[in-house]
Amino acid sequence: MESHKLVMPEHLNQYGFLFGGHLLKWVDENAWIAASLEYPGCNFVTVAMDKVEFRKSVRQGNILKFQAEKIKAGSTSIHYRVEAFLANKPVGERELIFSTMVTFVRIDQDGNKIPLPEGGDTLHNAWA
Repeated sequence: MESHKLVMPEHLNQYGFLFGGHLLKWVDENAWIAASLEYPGCNFVTVAMDKVEFRKSVRQGNILKFQAEKIKAGSTSIHYRVEAFLANKPVGERELIFSTMVTFVRIDQDGNKIPLPEGGDTLHNAWA
């Protein structure tokens, strides 16, 4: 799944750079949307991000491109790699600013883990 986000003044820290918390929120949101589209009707909660390392600074007006890809599905959990790039660069010069693995667990109405449904979007599931 691919999406974009425009960095606005309200996303900046006191030094004029993108506040890391906003980037983490967008990464989590993109992965959750990808999971929800692949498994309609399922409830997911985030349980982990494997690594948080900001590789490049981001300024106001930059357009970020997010790519979320399912990497692995277990019995109750699902893992997505999310990459963020500076998108408003000339073609062929996209610049990776952040990447991580986001892990979700499927839950019921009471917050208990429950199994993932069979299938999902098998086109993107190399581990199925």
